[in-house]
Amino acid sequence: MLNILVTGGAGFIGSHIVDKFVDAGHHVTVIDDESAICHDSFYYNKQADYYKLSITDDDIQNLQLFCGIDYVFHLAAESRIQPALENPELAIQTNILGTCRVLEQSLKNNVKRVIYSSTSSAYGAANYMPLKEDMKRDCLNPYSIAKTAGEDFARMYYKLYGLETVILRYFNVYGERQPTKGQYAPVIGLFQKQFKEGKPMTIVGDGLQTRDYTHVSDVVNANEKCISADNCAGQIFNIGTGHNYSIKDLIEMIGGHSADYIHIPERKGEARNTKADTTKANTILDWKASVNLKEWIHNNQ
Repeated sequence: MLNILVTGGAGFIGSHIVDKFVDAGHHVTVIDDESAICHDSFYYNKQADYYKLSITDDDIQNLQLFCGIDYVFHLAAESRIQPALENPELAIQTNILGTCRVLEQSLKNNVKRVIYSSTSSAYGAANYMPLKEDMKRDCLNPYSIAKTAGEDFARMYYKLYGLETVILRYFNVYGERQPTKGQYAPVIGLFQKQFKEGKPMTIVGDGLQTRDYTHVSDVVNANEKCISADNCAGQIFNIGTGHNYSIKDLIEMIGGHSADYIHIPERKGEARNTKADTTKANTILDWKASVNLKEWIHNNQ
């Protein structure tokens, strides 16, 4: 049995990771301050231990929550672009200082490996498709700046101190438990909610921008692979499908040709297109996305 710690483990992706390891018979500890503004609710597994704390709180050290932990899955973050534009200081505090605290506690307590959840927004608008891990970063907003700073800290802790870290850059995650609250919720869950409620779906800008949409179960599997994979420490991996769809494609998948929608103003700080090259994750992590977006939407209308 492994001792697993998941930061952000009461949220969308984190709760699925918690369930995965609990179901496998491991002991799971969760740190989550339940502050995510897009969540309609938070999720708990009765067999895991929960601490309602921010990763910036001193109590993380005082309670010795990292003592005896084998693997840390670090998902806690200020995780939306537009809210980070409105409050960059909070994004910096949580995503940089909080990540540094997670890494420092992991080092002090001899954690075997830290898996850091990062973002495809690191690539910005300066790179051509498909996006590869060795491309230059082009951070367009405080969120991506803070998250990639967390990447730098994770790699530094490996190179300088020997703490094994793995960085996963997620491409637009969707699936069961996806947030749907507020105008900045992830688009698939938001569109499905609007359609079910008989409201017009809200297209940001012209709706021709494209994204690589990745199911949460595939993201969970990628995290699990990081426990046993060799030669992955200090590395960055794209976690996506290698396919992208426009916002208008989503409208048709969810509502059909006659779907009702309206256009709202384009947002600052967001890339026009994303599509992952997953060769590195396929090769080193032995991981590949398996869930088809169109099929999932069809089965979850």
